[in-house]
Amino acid sequence: MVTEAASIADAYRECERITRQQARNFYYGIRLLQPPKRRALSAVYAFARRVDDVGDGELPAEEKLQQLKQARHALQHMSVDSSDPVLAALADASSRFPIPLPAFAELISGCEADVRGQQYDTFAELVGYCRCVAGSIGRLSLGVFAPEDSKTAEPHADSLGVALQLTNILRDVREDQRNGRVYLPRQDLAVFDVELSPSGELITSGDSWERLIRFQAARAECWYEEGFRLLPMLDRRSRACTAAMAGIYHQLLQRIAAKPHAVIQRRAALPGWRKAVVAVRALAGWQP
Repeated sequence: MVTEAASIADAYRECERITRQQARNFYYGIRLLQPPKRRALSAVYAFARRVDDVGDGELPAEEKLQQLKQARHALQHMSVDSSDPVLAALADASSRFPIPLPAFAELISGCEADVRGQQYDTFAELVGYCRCVAGSIGRLSLGVFAPEDSKTAEPHADSLGVALQLTNILRDVREDQRNGRVYLPRQDLAVFDVELSPSGELITSGDSWERLIRFQAARAECWYEEGFRLLPMLDRRSRACTAAMAGIYHQLLQRIAAKPHAVIQRRAALPGWRKAVVAVRALAGWQP
C-alpha cells in the first residue's frame, strides 16, 4: 500500500524533474535551497511551466483559452489527494509555506493576453504585463522564501520578476515576432524608427536597432537594481538561490546590450559553465 507521504514525495520528485528539464536557468538557483524549500519552489515552477506551455503551444487559440480556464479551476480545487502530481505537490507546499496562490491567476491572465495577441503601446502597459507573468512568480517564490518582513520584500520580488521578463523579451524578440508576438512598446519602436510587426519583417536603418535594444536594456537594469534590494532580506540559501537565478539573467542582459544585433540572428544564451560559476559564487555569498 502506498502511503500519502510516499505519494507526496513522488509528486515532488516529478515537479523537480520538470523544473530541472524545462526551467534550466532557474534550476541553477533552486538546487541551492534546502530540501523543503527546493521541493516547494519546484512545485510552484512546475505549475507555472504548465501554464506557460499552454500559452506557447500549437493548439488553436480557443482551445488554449479553455485550457487556461481549466488551470484556474484546478488551482482552486487542488488537494494533496490529487492524482495529478503537480497539483498534489503544490497543495502540500501551500500548506507548509505562505505561498500567495492568487498570484497564479495573474500569470494565467498574462498567458491569456499572449494567446489573444495583445500588443503594448507604452512601456507602462508592458510593465503591467510583466508583473502578471513574472512579477507573480517573484511573489510566489517569496512565499517559499518566507522572509521576516514579507510586506517590505514583496515590491522588490515583483521588480526582480519584471527585470527577468524584460530580459526574456529582448532575448526572444525575433523568435516571438516569427510566432506573431511583439512585446516592445509601439511608442518605442516609433521613436527609434524600427518596424517590428507580428509575423512580418524587421525593418530598421542605421544604428536604430542597436539604440533601441540598448535603451530597453538600460530600462531593465533599473528594475534589476530595485529587485536586487530583496537579497539582504532573505536567509542565506534563499538569497543564494535568488542571486543565482537573477545573476544568470543579468549577465544575459549584459551580453545582449553588448551585441544588440546578435538577437536578430539567434537566441542569446550563456554557456553552462558560466551559469555554474554564477551559482557557485551566489552560494559563497556574492551578490550582483
